[in-house]
Amino acid sequence: MDHTTMLTHTLKLHFGWHLARIKCLSCLIIALFKVKTVNFAELATAFSGSAKVDSHYRRIQRFFKEVELKQDTLARLVTSLLPYDQFVLSIDRTNWMLGCFAINFLVLSIVHQGTAFPVFWLLLPKKGNSNTKERIELINQFLDVFGSHKIQYLTGDREFIGQQWFAYLIKHQIEFRLRIKKNMMISRSNGQFSPAENFFRSLPLSTACQLIDRRWVCGHLLWVTGMRLASGDYLIVVTHDDSAHTMSDYAKRWKIEVLFESLKSRGFNFEDVNLKDQESLKRLLAVITIAFCWAYHVGAWLNEVKPIRVKKHQRPAKSVFRYGFDWIRHVLFNPEDKRDELKQVLTLLKNTITRPKGYIFQPYPMF
Repeated sequence: MDHTTMLTHTLKLHFGWHLARIKCLSCLIIALFKVKTVNFAELATAFSGSAKVDSHYRRIQRFFKEVELKQDTLARLVTSLLPYDQFVLSIDRTNWMLGCFAINFLVLSIVHQGTAFPVFWLLLPKKGNSNTKERIELINQFLDVFGSHKIQYLTGDREFIGQQWFAYLIKHQIEFRLRIKKNMMISRSNGQFSPAENFFRSLPLSTACQLIDRRWVCGHLLWVTGMRLASGDYLIVVTHDDSAHTMSDYAKRWKIEVLFESLKSRGFNFEDVNLKDQESLKRLLAVITIAFCWAYHVGAWLNEVKPIRVKKHQRPAKSVFRYGFDWIRHVLFNPEDKRDELKQVLTLLKNTITRPKGYIFQPYPMF
């Protein structure tokens, strides 16, 4: 049994598609690892089988035009792999230009350890920032599937602010850790308003301070915590609840940047895409998400068996994602020599898809 067939048997446990489509998905995922790019021409060269490369290319095109990868199904798959009853969410955009065409994804992700996992996304038909309507649409998708009780809190950068946006989050009882601009007006104890940076000018560098009592920000009474950064800028975060961990909570926002790097230059080179159809682009991100989850969980599994080396500067030599990504590539390029290892990583994927809540997969010795 070759690796494509083995992966197909694993994926059909979750996707109720025709077998030919599941096999095509398997070929796509394996090809993503082999060629490290989403370029269709490159992916076609890594498809197994006796068909010509041009036939594989047309098959890939048909897959992304015809197949329906529902985001709620994928979100349930992603969350089934994470050991949480509540999720820390991070929202941000990743964007680039394809010639004169702007590709601009608004992504909602779940923070997990050193990275984040995408669960819902919108492809914005424009350049630049998202608006409140688009953000609400994205959060509503999460609420429809999981409910607000599954959200521990939401993190986001300075783009994700505004009176209507804050009102929406408060109404749906979604706690948040959102950075505001340094010139945003905040109320003083005497009722006057001043730019946010004025409250933190006298602080020592990198020392956080929460203002006494809630302040009016964008028409809402919020808690405000801020600090001066060594760069000369200010990090000012607003919350609806009185949290003693505002800054450390907000710092988890950066995990979505690690995710974007893994999807792009440090992993699957998403920016190599040559698509302009919005539905096809969203489906492509869904396929990459499955591959990303597989690589990360294989990396976490390997890290339990043989921990990633820590360098002298106390940083790991590679990320958990990259650990799994490189291992899967090595196994796929050596299918005969690494047949047992391939069965193990596919068994891991199978168990993470079908395991009950609280199940812990026990790895085999691999080194």
